Amino acid sequence: MSAARHVAVIGAGPAGLSAAHAALAAGARVTLVDSAEQPGGQYHRMLPAAYAAEHPERLHHDWPAFERRRRRVLAHPRCTWLPDSAVWMLEPPAPEPAGPPRVHLLCGGPADGSGRARRTLDADAVVLAVGAHDRVLPFPGWDLPGVFTAGAAQALAKGERVVVGDRVVVAGTGPFLLPVAASLLEAGSRVLEVLEAAGPATLARGWGRRPWELVPHTGKAGELAGYVALLARHRVRYRLGRTVVEARGEGRVEEVVTARLRPDWSVVPGSARTVPVDAVCVGHGFSPQLELPLAAGCVLRGEVAGGPPGAFVRVDDDQRTSVPGVFAAGEITGIAGAPAARAEGAVAGWAAAGGDPAARPLRALRRSRDAGRAFAERLARAHPVGAAWSGWLRAETVVCRCEGTDYGALCAAVTDRAGSAARVTKLTTRAGLGPCQGRVCGPTVAELTARLAGAPPDGEPHEGLPPAGPHRRPVAQPIRLGELAAPSAPTDERESSHE
Repeated sequence: MSAARHVAVIGAGPAGLSAAHAALAAGARVTLVDSAEQPGGQYHRMLPAAYAAEHPERLHHDWPAFERRRRRVLAHPRCTWLPDSAVWMLEPPAPEPAGPPRVHLLCGGPADGSGRARRTLDADAVVLAVGAHDRVLPFPGWDLPGVFTAGAAQALAKGERVVVGDRVVVAGTGPFLLPVAASLLEAGSRVLEVLEAAGPATLARGWGRRPWELVPHTGKAGELAGYVALLARHRVRYRLGRTVVEARGEGRVEEVVTARLRPDWSVVPGSARTVPVDAVCVGHGFSPQLELPLAAGCVLRGEVAGGPPGAFVRVDDDQRTSVPGVFAAGEITGIAGAPAARAEGAVAGWAAAGGDPAARPLRALRRSRDAGRAFAERLARAHPVGAAWSGWLRAETVVCRCEGTDYGALCAAVTDRAGSAARVTKLTTRAGLGPCQGRVCGPTVAELTARLAGAPPDGEPHEGLPPAGPHRRPVAQPIRLGELAAPSAPTDERESSHE
């Protein structure tokens, strides 16, 4: 290992922070980049420094370990911390990809701010730990004010202490619904009920298969018990096999329609009931943020059985991707939770820094990482998204909220073979052309279009063009024309922001 080796870590959540910590321990210089003001990601989303919170640990699990790691990384003399910085492009080396790409940054402000400075970053290795975002399936009324993604509601509760409503229903599928409900309760909301779409039989098959494999995850049992106790204390109902299939209201959500679901997620006739609310939080798993891995040229692997449509970054035993000098860790390699992300990040950071591949701590990290991957497969089997969910949709149901594209327009666009091509559908319906550039609706539109047209989700390849997909874009993050026209300069490590 060499102190001269420079590792750039993109993302400062559990995976990225662990990668930076391990790379520093291996003797490398580290530049840690994140779009947030402080490290932690969604899992350890921190209150703004101006809040001067006396007990931030009340909102988090594993807080002492996170706080120690955060302080060690940010205070390390070989660490450059770049908060409020977005990676808008990765530029592969020319003429042949022989090393990691050049990282193009916008520094010094939030994504919707102005006056950000363009910077470039060249490193000996790049660790991508950019995480995932909520996957939300559309339903009638989901575009009403007061309908939140589960992640957004949790971010407001944990990061701002803002409650999304006084009477809230949390619905969708997956264990993430529990910490979301807990965050809302801690912030002061009244959670009426938590609706898990998976039924008892599906959950039993997913979690009960080879139960001895759950032994490495006994810590999660205590976390689950804590959530159960909190829900019981607040008298929050937890229902299986039921979800929100419609939101109603004049100007904002006022009530939701919930219904029982069959295993394929079709609605059981006669099971609908109406619940008055002023907010609803929905989440149907997560979609990995693949813009930067694809921009770097990383090869993807197929989806986990029963998991969300799409793919994850393919990595080897040291978290190396198919691109020389590029490593990946966390949710972009598989949705397995924070402990697995930390283990992956540590392995990636150590290898990226040129650490000893035979180091003893790596054995335990790899075991934890492998256990996390097995947990991810179990999670996908226990909480699959049923294929019949599209039966909730009506012709007027919005599927792209940015552009207001409805399901009827999508159906009309794929009635002929030419219109069913992914790029043609995007142009004719405008789905995915709005401010989010398909980050929310892209996977759903691709799935619906493929189902309607009877074609693969990525469509048929065209000569000279890569396969169409919601994550493939040369500009990974929004950038103003003025920022694009401004000159770029190498990153000055003296600009680093420490505590």
